[in-house]
Amino acid sequence: MHQALDQRFPWNLDWNLLRTFMVVVEQKGISKAAHFLGLKQPTISAALKRLEEHTGQTLIIRKPNEFSLTRSGQVLYTECAKIFGTVSQLPSLLDQAHAELRGHLSIAITSHVVSEHFDDFLNRFSNQHPHVTYSFSVTESDEVEITVSQNRASFGICLLPAAPKHLESLILYREFFGLFCGPRHPLFDAPEIAPQDLQDEPFVAFQTEAEGRPLEAISRLRSHLGLANSRRGMSSSLNEIRRMIMANIGIGSLPLHVAQQDVDAGHLRQLPPYNDLPLVNIYLISNPNRRQSDAEATFLSACVKEISAIDIAERTYGDRG
Repeated sequence: MHQALDQRFPWNLDWNLLRTFMVVVEQKGISKAAHFLGLKQPTISAALKRLEEHTGQTLIIRKPNEFSLTRSGQVLYTECAKIFGTVSQLPSLLDQAHAELRGHLSIAITSHVVSEHFDDFLNRFSNQHPHVTYSFSVTESDEVEITVSQNRASFGICLLPAAPKHLESLILYREFFGLFCGPRHPLFDAPEIAPQDLQDEPFVAFQTEAEGRPLEAISRLRSHLGLANSRRGMSSSLNEIRRMIMANIGIGSLPLHVAQQDVDAGHLRQLPPYNDLPLVNIYLISNPNRRQSDAEATFLSACVKEISAIDIAERTYGDRG
């Protein structure tokens, strides 16, 4: 009897309920999901109730000031994300019938990826294949990895502490991070700055500077220099970290090659130490279980071939020894 029910489940299910459920989870609430979908709140509530009745499971715990997934809800959300990723590929897959390479590349990327080698490749590829289109969504590195794992993007570009075991990866480039202050900081105009001058200075930090995350080495550097124990500002965006540094909310870390233009313009000053700085890998990641379109497969193959042919030393930016 149970087997017969399982066989009827996909035929009886309204698949729109899965999409609605996924939006409710990602928007973290029924009212926000209703606004996102352009529907009324009772409509979303009714859809969620129908889905729970159809699955025979409570999926979301809804109490005042509480919104959380049950274990069954988390399992269902993971599968919904995979389904959404597969369906989103259909236009690109259908484009394979064209003689010229066509399709769409969706790239999940962390904030402020600056690589002349990748930009050169992107320029050549777009010139060779003018009918391929692109979308870049900017998010945190952890989210980039999740998005690619769930098959919701063609590729990802992000900072990671190590190559992920479940995904294919290539070191796109490496970058050194240094500490910086802005013109409003007392040290900005100092004739000389010694490492001990940074003791107890307030700082701002990327969210990924926590233990076990891609920029943990920066946290260790701050600790070694004796900066303040608590951060005054935090962001996942490089531009906002830069803003807080220049506003003198605190000292912050930036990739040397990205900050160089501001240093040359007199907007930032690099602080000691100047050698043996944190070195971070930026990866190009892809999902080996994704059924790639011709455009995706051609892009990935060409990118890996061209980038791998460039020595890693040349793809290491801001090297100070």
